[in-house]
Amino acid sequence: MRRIVPSLSLQLLALALAAPASHAVGQSPAPAAVHLPAAAPADVASLDAILTALYDVISGPAGQPRNWDRMRSLFIPGARLIPTGQAPDSTVRARVLTVEDYITQVGPNLERGGFFEREISRKTETFGRVTHAFSTYESRRTAQDAKPFARGINSIQLLNDGQRWWVVTIYWDGERPDNPIPGRYLPR
Repeated sequence: MRRIVPSLSLQLLALALAAPASHAVGQSPAPAAVHLPAAAPADVASLDAILTALYDVISGPAGQPRNWDRMRSLFIPGARLIPTGQAPDSTVRARVLTVEDYITQVGPNLERGGFFEREISRKTETFGRVTHAFSTYESRRTAQDAKPFARGINSIQLLNDGQRWWVVTIYWDGERPDNPIPGRYLPR
């Protein structure tokens, strides 16, 4: 009998959706001391730079620690990361994570298993200081993998405060047979 092993993306999604919520919908989280390291100016100088840094900071080979202070420096205090997915009972779930939740709950799996994610296409809209990027991604276990094991779309909200770029929210869903990525969000 063949054993089916869930992909890393499914394992990460299950972990993110199964962990207790950091706060209930509609409630403000309790104030917490925020350690916000200074960002490298090159990481936050432009929209392209911050999105490149965002994908770069979570990517790396198995066994390589990630630079979590670099990740912290990209996000505005109070930022959220929100994976969506479908539970085994078919209910749709969204898991609200703080940056620290992501680092402590998802980070060890990225470091242990090897994970490389890159943007393959982007659609961007800006109004005033608000920018929304629909960023299509591919995930691989090693940088040399010919095919991605997962693809999806990150809905990334960003703020430009006149000095630098900040990530405010990342809300994402993965591609699956019942949820293919539309052609308009793929490279031409």
